[in-house]
Amino acid sequence: MKRTLLATALAVAATAAAVASAAPPSPDIPAALEPAAREALADTLSAKGVQIYECRAESTSGPAWKFIAPEADLFDTDGEQIGLHGAGPFWQAVDGSRIVGQVKARTEAPTRGAIPWLLLVTQSTGAAGRFSEVTSIQRIDTVGGLAPVEPCTAELIGVRTRTPYTAIYRLFSLS
Repeated sequence: MKRTLLATALAVAATAAAVASAAPPSPDIPAALEPAAREALADTLSAKGVQIYECRAESTSGPAWKFIAPEADLFDTDGEQIGLHGAGPFWQAVDGSRIVGQVKARTEAPTRGAIPWLLLVTQSTGAAGRFSEVTSIQRIDTVGGLAPVEPCTAELIGVRTRTPYTAIYRLFSLS
């Protein structure tokens, strides 16, 4: 078990190094991820954090890594931290505005080893502010964040891992 945990830790460290040093290209955004025609780009944020997975016993297929939640800091184009991204999923600005999202569309990331790109529809659940008028979000330019490559085994059930990732979140509101 120690060897398995060490291998997982090494894989996480390697991913962290890749995330820290890699700057993904910004290829064209797939049509499936385009927001509604009546929406306009309101903000662009970068995220740096982790995707949390837990090794769980699945009833039909045996142990498997299960996605639990994201945890990320959000930064504006000047590099200033302006909020957090977490389970729900939610995006919360320091001004108290908060939105929750639901996946509407997804495509595989063009960068190998990266979590998918998404289009999410959102709903305001916080105070008026920076995020309160946001109606959809694109997650693009992802790096890292996938479940561990180390197999989830019976010995690892209940173990959580935090895989580093970065992404760009493009926030849209009605124009």
